[in-house]
Amino acid sequence: MRLSTPVKIRSLTQLYDVLPVDEKIIVDVLRQIILENLPKDFKEKISYNVPFFYGKKGVCIIWPATIPRGGIRRGVLLGFWHGNILNDTDNYLTHGKNKQIFYKIFNAVEEIDETAIVKLLREAVRIDGLANRSKPKHC
Repeated sequence: MRLSTPVKIRSLTQLYDVLPVDEKIIVDVLRQIILENLPKDFKEKISYNVPFFYGKKGVCIIWPATIPRGGIRRGVLLGFWHGNILNDTDNYLTHGKNKQIFYKIFNAVEEIDETAIVKLLREAVRIDGLANRSKPKHC
């Protein structure tokens, strides 16, 4: 079930209030994996009505199908903001129409492979660490 009226979600409590139980559980498990594996100086905020995680730049996003404009009809999407440059050696992520964000959609909590997600999070953190480095100046 998708939200029929536009809602501005400002907190996790508000998000959980509008999600069906199956999506709520998947979102909660994904959040816990992410929060346990991102460095402590990385942040979580609600952006576009969904949980968004960032360091120097965006790292990943969790988008339940109930929230409009996520591009999915069911399940919960875990998207990596710079998936196009992640070293996804296990080919875990789907390369959809977006050139930058690669993702995995979960329809049941049993589909979540924590080991694969942790591996991708570590790679995303490494890439985030390269962001905003000064480029050498040419004379």
